[in-house]
Amino acid sequence: MRPNWFIGLKVPAGAWYDERFDVPSPAFRRFHPDDLHMTVAFLGAVDEDTARAAFLVNERWDQGGLDVNLGPVVAMGNPRRYSALSLLLTAGDDGACALMEQLKAPMLEVAGQRPDPRPHKPHITVARPKRRAEPRERQLGLTWADGFDLSDIALRLDRIALYTWSLDRTERLFRIMDERKL
Repeated sequence: MRPNWFIGLKVPAGAWYDERFDVPSPAFRRFHPDDLHMTVAFLGAVDEDTARAAFLVNERWDQGGLDVNLGPVVAMGNPRRYSALSLLLTAGDDGACALMEQLKAPMLEVAGQRPDPRPHKPHITVARPKRRAEPRERQLGLTWADGFDLSDIALRLDRIALYTWSLDRTERLFRIMDERKL
């Protein structure tokens, strides 16, 4: 399996996730509660030593954890063939953007990756359509996502982690290789 590394804020899943997020059809894969995260920097196919060095950049953040409120579920990626259904934030996105602003570019630099010029868009992926999902199934996913209002859910994001692929991707997509409290 090709290496895949990224650094993200761990998202604590609880009843809010288990009770509300049941995928709309078998054409979707729901993220395991332990896989929920908000990506800070995507490192890609670097070696483990490089990924660990990039992770150490997180120590530059000295402002502690982030208090956020969840928001709507939206499609991410190509509008015609979206790749994920993700939660946006209704509160705390300024803090998340500030963290990304401070850490993302230096993490990518340490990893030997190009800077990412796209604006920061804090989000938490909850489900992905399978590659072979048909247009009608993808539309069903959009309809499903349109019904969520999670603005009553407040979370504290206070752990940052280094992720890579899980050894057994049948249940979980990712595994945490290192983490620390913000």
